Amino acid sequence: MDKPEYTIAKRVPHRRGFALLITLSVLAVIIALTGVLLSYFDEVRKDANTTKALIQGNLYYADIRKIFQNFKKKKTLYTTLYATPVPLSSPDGRFSLMLTCRPLANGVNINWLGMGNSQEMLEQYNAVQKVFDAIEQRYNLEDMGRLQEMLLEEIGGGEKFVQKEQSRLRQKNGIISYKQFEGIVSRYQLEVDDQKAGRVPWSKLFVFGATSRVIDGDYISAELLSLLFDIDLVTVKEEWVEGQTKLKTFVKEHGGTYRQDLFAKDFLEEAECEVQYGYAEERFRFKFVDIQGEVKDFEFYGKQ
Repeated sequence: MDKPEYTIAKRVPHRRGFALLITLSVLAVIIALTGVLLSYFDEVRKDANTTKALIQGNLYYADIRKIFQNFKKKKTLYTTLYATPVPLSSPDGRFSLMLTCRPLANGVNINWLGMGNSQEMLEQYNAVQKVFDAIEQRYNLEDMGRLQEMLLEEIGGGEKFVQKEQSRLRQKNGIISYKQFEGIVSRYQLEVDDQKAGRVPWSKLFVFGATSRVIDGDYISAELLSLLFDIDLVTVKEEWVEGQTKLKTFVKEHGGTYRQDLFAKDFLEEAECEVQYGYAEERFRFKFVDIQGEVKDFEFYGKQ
């Protein structure tokens, strides 16, 4: 009778060990699944916050749009916003945002590069070509001809070197944003192995969303002023103040040739504005443009 008891005693620990092994395996799976679910719920929560922030941004945009459209003295409005960001908040402090604006046409429109066959746009084409020639000399680029060829292909609406932005303007030909332009320059750098292109302050020279045929001259950058009028950059940076110094006066004082047909005679009502605001302890951002009294093209950029 002792032998059966001894056999059972030997098997019990073995079965308990097997059961324990199964329990640990199941527990590990449960822990792993819990981690995945928690991660998923966290992403859902974040997506929900972003969706709610987008709705909040649309409400802010609707209010600002109404104010801008009803504001009669646009020059006063924008010269103020160009000079400094404006913080806005509700009396109870629950809602706050920061509004900044910049001139939309304060550079050479990159799309003028495609106007070489237009007699009507010859002045604009010559201006953009002059800037490219000056860039080639100052920054010693390897193959400016190739870069212009790539830009013209994009402007002309043919085969795209980069995927156009997902935006309300993607169906239009031309280069409509700095991001799109930057993608072409990056491809050029890789193709030609020209790292010097990375030193060019492209965003200070060209504009991409303006519709005007003239430049908002009193707001151009020191870098563009130097290239357009062949004035020493150090001198320009020391004396030029965007929005305060008059371009026509500055150029003539430094012996340059000022061509009025290329620059706006009066204040140009083309601005791009950005709003940053808080929601659920996070910061979000959206942009819009105001062109000749038409406030439009709301674009939400998500969490910052």
